[in-house]
Amino acid sequence: MTIEQAAPRDPQTQSQLLVRLFLSIGVLPILLVVALVLFSLMSDNFFTFNNIANVLRQTSYLTIVALGQMIVMLTAGFDLSVGSTLAVTSVTSALGMAAMAAGYPDQPWLAIAVGAPIGFLCGLAVGVVNGLGVALLGVSPFIVTLGMASVGFCAALYLTSGTPVRGIPYEFADTFGSGGFWGLKAPVWAALILAIAVYVLLNWTRLGRHFYAVGGNLKAAALSGVHTRLTLFMAYAVCAGLTSIAGLLLTARMETGEANIGTSMPLQSIAACVIAGVSLRGGTGNVPYVVLGAVFFGVVENGMNVSGTSSYLQIGVTGAILVFAAVADEFRRRLIGRRSL
Repeated sequence: MTIEQAAPRDPQTQSQLLVRLFLSIGVLPILLVVALVLFSLMSDNFFTFNNIANVLRQTSYLTIVALGQMIVMLTAGFDLSVGSTLAVTSVTSALGMAAMAAGYPDQPWLAIAVGAPIGFLCGLAVGVVNGLGVALLGVSPFIVTLGMASVGFCAALYLTSGTPVRGIPYEFADTFGSGGFWGLKAPVWAALILAIAVYVLLNWTRLGRHFYAVGGNLKAAALSGVHTRLTLFMAYAVCAGLTSIAGLLLTARMETGEANIGTSMPLQSIAACVIAGVSLRGGTGNVPYVVLGAVFFGVVENGMNVSGTSSYLQIGVTGAILVFAAVADEFRRRLIGRRSL
């Protein structure tokens, strides 16, 4: 067959292929590719290894928190207290390490071994209270987590009087903040390891399947033998545990305990999940896309900084992207529903 004899491709067939591509991968990979191409054209420094490594480091904390937020959202809830969990973890771990370092100045790893678990457990306590309120008492996740957000920030500010906590051993910051290998810092490797762990939890364990079942249909899950209250409790506990790890890594990066960190983390973590296709109704979401969602917001923020975009415009762009992604995801979900009929 010659070129002249070949029939032109049907435009309708092309549109169907585009629709199938959109249904299969969603809007996030498309937005990420567009952002990478756009910012690489706007700045020659964007696509350098050092800048990409910096983006990955900046987004590692959001990635870890978003993984925890995803688990809660799978159960048709959300956690507005992740910011205060970061603050509580940072402050209490720094206070513990500073106190031990003052008493035993020649044993920095003893101070780290005492202070880090204190911070982790204090942050985990926020999730335990959230889980008990939602699972045992049946209180709305919005009310419980919003209340704990206020309580957590209040506790962090009270313990520090609003001033940074200093005296953290240098080894803690050097190892977990600026340390690393192969050009990537320790927080990046921690985020990668935790992403793999959460993927295994959700896809290869009974508890992970229960998270999806409870979010998909709570009554049906209960009738199927799922311990719904325990599952809900574990969702908030795991979220707080992951957030506490991010809080420790942030403390290592700043080399101080801060009571005001994490104020924007609730919105950012929910936005990263929503743009990754995690349903606000529960029961839908996957780990690779949540990681891409966190990386996408890091790419947008870094790209606008490198290109000299105004910080005021950055806030609006982030909000507009979130709205567009939510609308596109809802449109995609409706298309899938129509095709299944």
